[in-house]
Amino acid sequence: MKPLSLRYIIVFAALSALTLLGGGIGVLSGYGAEHSPAVLTAAVQKEAKSPAALPKPKAVQPVLPESTPLPVSKALSQRVVEYHIDVQLLPDTTSLRATETVTWTHPGLKPVQELYFHLYPNAFASEDTTFMKESGGELRGDAMPANGFGSMTLTDLRTTEGVSLMQRLQYVQPDDGNVNDKTLVKVHLPQPVNGGESVTLKVQFEVKLPKIFARMGSAGNFVMAGQWFPKLSVYEPAGTRGVQEEGWNLHQYHGTSEFYSDFGIYNVTISVPPNYIVGASGFPVKSAKLKQDQKVYQFYADDVHDFAWAASPDFVVAEEAFSTDHVPGVRIKLYLDPLHKHLQERYFQAAKAALTNFSKWYGPYPYSTLSIVVPPKEGNGAGGMEYPTLVTAFGAAEASPGTSLERTVIHEIGHQYFYGMLASNEFEEAWLDESFTSYAEDRLMEQEYGVSSNHVLQASLVTSSQPLDLETWKYTPADSYARNVYIRGKLVLKDIEQQVGTKTMDTLMAAYTRKFRFRHPSTADFQKIVEKVTKKSWQAYFDQYVYSGGSPDFSIDHIKISDPKKEGGDDNARYESSVAVSNKGNQYGDVPIKFTFLDGYTVQQFWNGTEKETTFQLAYKAPLLSAEIDPDHSILLESKHLNNFRLAELERKTLSRWTLSATKLLETLLGTLVW
Repeated sequence: MKPLSLRYIIVFAALSALTLLGGGIGVLSGYGAEHSPAVLTAAVQKEAKSPAALPKPKAVQPVLPESTPLPVSKALSQRVVEYHIDVQLLPDTTSLRATETVTWTHPGLKPVQELYFHLYPNAFASEDTTFMKESGGELRGDAMPANGFGSMTLTDLRTTEGVSLMQRLQYVQPDDGNVNDKTLVKVHLPQPVNGGESVTLKVQFEVKLPKIFARMGSAGNFVMAGQWFPKLSVYEPAGTRGVQEEGWNLHQYHGTSEFYSDFGIYNVTISVPPNYIVGASGFPVKSAKLKQDQKVYQFYADDVHDFAWAASPDFVVAEEAFSTDHVPGVRIKLYLDPLHKHLQERYFQAAKAALTNFSKWYGPYPYSTLSIVVPPKEGNGAGGMEYPTLVTAFGAAEASPGTSLERTVIHEIGHQYFYGMLASNEFEEAWLDESFTSYAEDRLMEQEYGVSSNHVLQASLVTSSQPLDLETWKYTPADSYARNVYIRGKLVLKDIEQQVGTKTMDTLMAAYTRKFRFRHPSTADFQKIVEKVTKKSWQAYFDQYVYSGGSPDFSIDHIKISDPKKEGGDDNARYESSVAVSNKGNQYGDVPIKFTFLDGYTVQQFWNGTEKETTFQLAYKAPLLSAEIDPDHSILLESKHLNNFRLAELERKTLSRWTLSATKLLETLLGTLVW
């Protein structure tokens, strides 16, 4: 998903500045055996087994697509699912009409008699769906257009023997019980599917495309088909993401949640009007052909867990072949809105930088294509989104955009790793995708474009720290999802890097991404990699800052100074200063504290942070002017900085003896507070 918008950052930065001026502050913004990608051999499938056939009805059955021979390739994933879809775009009604043959191979052990499908377009069916109620009709700065509703209708569902299952459908709402939400449906099979066996169903469905909002829909003659087909839920065998008992992972489509799917094979035929151009996941099996006043495309993708496509008669298409030591060979394809056709080189450069470095850091990009779709301005709701081998950039609103162009492309290509290849569960552990991608994005933007992130500014936006492994819809208030999953999670990774060093951080990130390719890792899996590489326990750290919403909150509580002259001392007597400090939040060690005296002299000491509070005693010829905890703002997980600084309360007579230096020092110190 796209990084926080510039508008979002500016608004919160402005609010933060106002808060600061008003007396507060709130600001935004080993691998040993795992040197090569983890390759899971395809499970040996038993002969496909359909539910027991019942007497067939006499009515003529609809024609449904049959499986066709597919390209042969070495399996990188378990390939639990296989989809054959034939879809037609009907632009006059902004709808899709499609048939789907889907085969599911049971990856577990226990017999299964229900399959579950995500029907994501139903999130936009009315104002009463769970998605619409939670989002309030707004997402990522975009609002649902007037009368922009859309939906999905299953018109037929059968076994390969022709047995109708339409009466066996049941919409379920496991998360909130909202009967108006039809984004998840259960299909009761006539016969159980045993472990290792396969079942094939044939589906007919129609999609009324919403006006573009929340990643999918239509805007004028532009269409973004994301999450557009009935998609099987994930059945997790015991041990997957630490699950103790195997079973279906079931969630509705929420206002903040993204997606979780199993790896498999996609063979998709897309029919559009003759003047339309289509960009899609995977690669074209053959050139598009005209057939009965339709242009027909066929795409194939394997070892992916989703399939998306975009279509428009206005696309300006460009493509380049690209390879490096870590990128065996990929065709980068651009589908540009005409407003950005002159910027194609910038898109190519950003894509090449991302592929080169991410493949070096996190393992080779294993696919033969990467498509970048640039929506028109009115289609920006579909912009800044990731799908396997296809990403969307920001909508083309400006003829000369700033580096947000590159940042968005880099961020979305980063998702090819943490979302695409690792396939984390974004319902329940979204930070494993968004935080990790944001961390990689920041590093590459600084390396390639010299653009550094203001981590202090961003940290101060996290006004409500919450666990990073929280189910997405449970973050409260709603904006806490973005602040924790995009910002705080990234800062946790950056904080780990500061503690272990960049070289070790690179090693552990490489170990994690290479080991868990195509394997659905969990937060606990990442923790184990951190501990394996660093050879020490990180349990206390993860308990505080990952599994709970921990945050340190340092405070200079009190400064007391004794005046030697007032107490009868001689001219050489020293001022005795006592500084009480505390941590009102979670434990954090090696805390730097800077002490500044009225003659300009400074000294820095460190507090180990093991106790909740302590007192520093200082003696010096000049009185203490101020104390400041973490003056360089190196502790990224602290969001409240105002109480980190305190000026000493000095008597007028004491100040008068140090007037020459005091004024300039005060101006300098106070000036640094408005960062």
